[in-house]
Amino acid sequence: MKKAGVQGIVIQQSPLFWAERTRIGNLGLTYRLPIIYSLAGTAEEGSLLAYGADGADLWRRVAGYVAKILKGAKPADLPVEQPTKFELVINLKTAKALGLTIPPSLLQRADQVIE
Repeated sequence: MKKAGVQGIVIQQSPLFWAERTRIGNLGLTYRLPIIYSLAGTAEEGSLLAYGADGADLWRRVAGYVAKILKGAKPADLPVEQPTKFELVINLKTAKALGLTIPPSLLQRADQVIE
């Protein structure tokens, strides 16, 4: 990818990419490619940042759906909802290793900054 001129990688949720997050993070550092994931736990494994739906909030909302179904609601009658809470995690160690400066305005918006 580096030879082809790729300047960064965005990775969507996938069990395969989650299982290989450490390896992918290390490859990104080795080839100096910033990586962005949609799962917060990946920023600790070497990706530059993670931005996506807040997993804990999603599970709380699932519990509400389960409660409604157990009380007799038909699943087909329940509305489809989209995430309403998102997480931004920035890894400053990775930014430094890649020679990148994260703007202070973005750091202020982050839910977590890894130093």
